[in-house]
Amino acid sequence: MQIHELKPKNRKARKTIGRGGKRGTYSGRGNKGQGARSGVSLDPLFEGGRSSLVDRMKKIRGFKSIHPKKKIVKLSDLQAKFKDGDKIDTAALIEAGLIEKTDLVRGVKLLADGKISKKLVIDKNLLISQSAQEMIEKAGGKIEK
Repeated sequence: MQIHELKPKNRKARKTIGRGGKRGTYSGRGNKGQGARSGVSLDPLFEGGRSSLVDRMKKIRGFKSIHPKKKIVKLSDLQAKFKDGDKIDTAALIEAGLIEKTDLVRGVKLLADGKISKKLVIDKNLLISQSAQEMIEKAGGKIEK
């Protein structure tokens, strides 16, 4: 016998209680109170007088984007880790220890933080700020198209 050939054991139908009902006594309405009476119509968001979830959310103001921020790589890091004429792409950044493989999901962006004097070749797939691009080109490097 294989596991996919097993079948659940047949269970006896549960005996109902009271006048053919499924619950009996208070029938799931609790004991006294507004909800126990007939004709009750409570707002589904009403939480018995305490601040409702909706009201509490109003107090937690602000906005948090669902899109994660890009992993930032500074030009000063490139200056320190790479030699003149090196080609910089995601694989080279991982090898140099500037980013991790998991950062590739978020994306990587080069920012103009620090100075650069080496002639580096930047891969076209890397995001790069305008000022960082200008600094790299000024140093004699280039960005592949």
